[in-house]
Amino acid sequence: MQAPSNLWQGRDDSAEIGDTRRLFQIVTTADTGIAPGTPALLGFASDAGVRRNQGRAGARSGPQAIRQKLAGLPAHDMTVLWDAGDVECHGDALEDAQAAFGRRVAQVLDTGARLVTLGGGHAIAWGSFQGLHAHLKKAGGGSILIVNLDAHFDLRTRRPGNSGTPFDQILEYCQEQGQAIQYAVFGISRLGNTAGLFQHARKLGVHYVEDTEMQERHLDARLAELDALVQQADHVYLTIDIDCLPASVAPGVSAPAAFGVPLSVVEAFARHLRASGKLRLAELAEMNPEFDIDGHTARVAARLAWGLLA
Repeated sequence: MQAPSNLWQGRDDSAEIGDTRRLFQIVTTADTGIAPGTPALLGFASDAGVRRNQGRAGARSGPQAIRQKLAGLPAHDMTVLWDAGDVECHGDALEDAQAAFGRRVAQVLDTGARLVTLGGGHAIAWGSFQGLHAHLKKAGGGSILIVNLDAHFDLRTRRPGNSGTPFDQILEYCQEQGQAIQYAVFGISRLGNTAGLFQHARKLGVHYVEDTEMQERHLDARLAELDALVQQADHVYLTIDIDCLPASVAPGVSAPAAFGVPLSVVEAFARHLRASGKLRLAELAEMNPEFDIDGHTARVAARLAWGLLA
């Protein structure tokens, strides 16, 4: 079944030789008959967390912008792509939207699909984790490693939550639930986080690497570091905040990075985690079309999503 959406359109090369399929030609919105291992997308259309965090609104349109750039990419070995739709946040009802998103994440994961979620502000992470945790509990539990490629800790303690609080909410929840978890952030900007946030991260036992140590020359050492963390976990949740990339590469975000992590390094992390066999959920957050330039950021996000889906 082809998705009846004007987002899924692209160039038709069927008159050419060989396999000319593009993603818009293999996408389905059907919830039934999904085989285990099917690549799937699910969006979280929300700006509420960004607004609460005094950021630049516009990320609620991120999932659609990413889909538009994905649509024309070649399918290669993919035979079907499941678009499970968007969960929308209405007004400031962030907590309700996160709970609804978590339920939908769990439903999709329960089918055995390989899910990539699309934001929306990084408040998506609290919803994503709720769904992942519910799914893993049904599947037998186990320890979880969160790998966040991000310029920010997102460990703010203010409540109600916002786009800067999701991982503090997750760690607080896991402590209450007795859930074994390790939070690791790669790409932290010293200029994007206060001294208080660094202190809070150390107190919580967060593993972090600053952006200055996440350049291409550091890649081998960082991947070895990543391997050591993955080895200690049963399950991995990868979340990529697009604002970890340099502003010249990804201008369309709520908080552009003056320095950032090269796209080649971010891609290498994503490929490495996918090959680990432990990746249960992957995510892209903070793509903000309102501030994009000629679709550059949407193309970057689509490239990253494609690499996680294909």
